[in-house]
Amino acid sequence: MKRTSLIAIVVVLVLSLLASCAPTPTATPAPKATVAGPQPTAVPTRPSPSKTFKIGLECPFTGPTARYGTEVKDAFIMAFDAINWTVGDYKIEYVTIDDESQPEKGVAAYEGAVVRDKIDIGFYNWHSSVSMALMDVSAKYKIPHFFGGGSAGTINEKYKSDPQKYSYWMGKLWPQPLVLADPYVVLVEEAIAKGVWKPKAKAVALLGEDSDWDRTYHKALRTALEKKGWTVVADEYFPIGTTEHYPMITKLKGLNPQPVLVITTCNVPSTDSLLKQIKETGLNTLNIADGLGWTGEWYQLTGDASDYVLDQIPQWTTDKARAFRDEFTKRWGITPSAAGGGLAFDATNFLIKVIKRAYEKYGALNSETMYKVGQEEMWTGQLTYTEGILMKEYKFVPETVPDLIVDQDHFIFPVIQYFGGEGKIIWPEAWKQADLQIPSWAQ
Repeated sequence: MKRTSLIAIVVVLVLSLLASCAPTPTATPAPKATVAGPQPTAVPTRPSPSKTFKIGLECPFTGPTARYGTEVKDAFIMAFDAINWTVGDYKIEYVTIDDESQPEKGVAAYEGAVVRDKIDIGFYNWHSSVSMALMDVSAKYKIPHFFGGGSAGTINEKYKSDPQKYSYWMGKLWPQPLVLADPYVVLVEEAIAKGVWKPKAKAVALLGEDSDWDRTYHKALRTALEKKGWTVVADEYFPIGTTEHYPMITKLKGLNPQPVLVITTCNVPSTDSLLKQIKETGLNTLNIADGLGWTGEWYQLTGDASDYVLDQIPQWTTDKARAFRDEFTKRWGITPSAAGGGLAFDATNFLIKVIKRAYEKYGALNSETMYKVGQEEMWTGQLTYTEGILMKEYKFVPETVPDLIVDQDHFIFPVIQYFGGEGKIIWPEAWKQADLQIPSWAQ
């Protein structure tokens, strides 16, 4: 074979090999036809919150009033679930502060939440005695505490003793007893004037827990009753959680005539046991049990011993309120009371409104911005809450601070009377669902 022929053959083989290794060309796709009309736009992805705002939820979560704390926490969670625990670029977190119904334990737990957990604000609580202790902790660390549930007049007195120092106790959810006690007096006086009731004597016995709330409530009620000619024949106190009341009942049975009985407690076991023992022993009194319905399942404990009993407490009177109650029951498996879960839900949503306003106004959420909005807008009556399920409007003004405005257009507790586990409003007149009924044994 000739040399030139050999070279030609090699060249052909190399070119063939290179061709087989080259990438296969792909066809260029034809442009898509355009469609007339508006085109879909990409939906922006919401960035995850990059900052944290932490709330200390204060209540008794163990101990004799733990049932109330459970309702508060569950309602709190439901309110924040509705906003996905987010305000602006802040993720809302919370820690529970369990006072166990004891002021000294409340102080220790609260300081732990401030120092260890770095809470920005405190929220809620129940006992007035705990409120009194925590006011100093809140002031010490400059932690604004919103809507404390303790309402004793001693809290108002402490605030007024140094308004600047105690301004961090950012408003009470419940007004002082001077406001709450009077409706009972108005009601019984109207019943006597109309001839509905003819008591053998205007005598009354006051029974309550040994706490700031009960003592200031009794003081206010006693003053109002004595102005109307009533005589207070007993003013007795027992330790929180007491369920053995027979010695005290025996003492009352020795009185003649037997008086109207006013019971004030902050826990269900004490109230329920007292009413059952009154019925069992045949103590023939007209009974006022303030706070009997503060938790939703009171009737399962008290039964018909609650018939004829008077109470001053909010009710599920609107469709929105009843819808919340039903949703709460379905989710948590317990029935809330309006004074427990209902008020806590409204208070939490008011708090959310304050949080959103602080973010809108200052672009930051912390103790300082929340304090400023509370002082500048909430306490001056500019920032109120009107979307609640129980009250028409939650509103503070300088004249009432640290209390809310109390009247039929704002915050008010109606007086109700129980029969068969159901309470009917008997005061005020504009809301009345039934007339006051006096048991035959109290005539």
